[in-house]
Amino acid sequence: MKKQVIAAAVFCTLLSSAAIAQQAKEGPWMVRARAVHLDSANGDTTGLGLSVNNKTIPEVDITYFFNKNVAAELVLTVPQKHTVHSTALASDIGTLRHLPPTLTVQYHFDGLPVTPYVGAGINYTRFSSVNLAGGAATIDKNSFGAALQAGVDIPLGKNLYLNVDVKKVYIRTDVTLAGVNKGTFKVDPVLVGVGLGWRF
Repeated sequence: MKKQVIAAAVFCTLLSSAAIAQQAKEGPWMVRARAVHLDSANGDTTGLGLSVNNKTIPEVDITYFFNKNVAAELVLTVPQKHTVHSTALASDIGTLRHLPPTLTVQYHFDGLPVTPYVGAGINYTRFSSVNLAGGAATIDKNSFGAALQAGVDIPLGKNLYLNVDVKKVYIRTDVTLAGVNKGTFKVDPVLVGVGLGWRF
């Protein structure tokens, strides 16, 4: 009986050590890859009824944990091409590309089987390859706006996580037509993403 108790104690110690070692491997960095659906609000004050198409895009983020609760996340993707439509003209009026890196500060809730989080930060969007109305229309190439975020990391084992993430990003630009400022076009998309994360 005594030997069994000692063996059980040794076994529990080994399990505890393995768990601690596994936990120790989870450093302050996390990298996620997501497929994200971009759903634009498409509001504008130009009178042209502007909109851009919705689409699914790839996204990568790099997160650094300052402690178990507070982290900063940098969201990156590649320049995305959109078709611009005008309901006033009842036609597509051209295309543009945008690159929207976003930086958020997050709070992660611990002590649960999963790790939900909320975040807020700033988005910078750079518009490029703008070709609207045969060159008669132009837009401001730079946009700064707020970003709001909520999501959850679900542990899958061995530092791997399933991630579900929702962001609201405020992207807007001034539109000029034939040299006259027509107003502001608000993309302001909601982005819903699903992907995998690795903590190291």
